[in-house]
Amino acid sequence: MTRKIYGLLVDNESRCQHYHTELDIVALKCFDCLKYYACYQCHDRLGGTHSFRAYPCHLKQDKVLICGVYQHEMVIDEYQEAIVCPNCHSAFNLACSKHYDIYFEK
Repeated sequence: MTRKIYGLLVDNESRCQHYHTELDIVALKCFDCLKYYACYQCHDRLGGTHSFRAYPCHLKQDKVLICGVYQHEMVIDEYQEAIVCPNCHSAFNLACSKHYDIYFEK
C-alpha cells in the first residue's frame, strides 16, 4: 500500500526543497494530523492550522517514519537503530539525528 507523503517534494522518494541529498529519504509523521511529511518545515508551510508536533517516544508500537524509496514504515526504535532502511538498504542521512527533539517527544 502506497502512503501519501506531503511536502514541497522534488522527487518521488520524499526529498523536498529543504532536504534533498541522496540520503534524505525518510518522511516523518506529525502527531497531530497523523500525515507523513518530507520534513517538519514542509509540514509547517503546508500543514494548515498547526505546527509540526513531535511523536511521543512512549508510543513505541506506532509506525511514524517512512522510507521514501519503497514506502517501508518504521517504529521509532527501528529507525534509531538503523543507518540504512531495514527493507531496501538505502542509506539514511545520519545528520538527521541532530533534529531528534523536533522529530520525537521524550
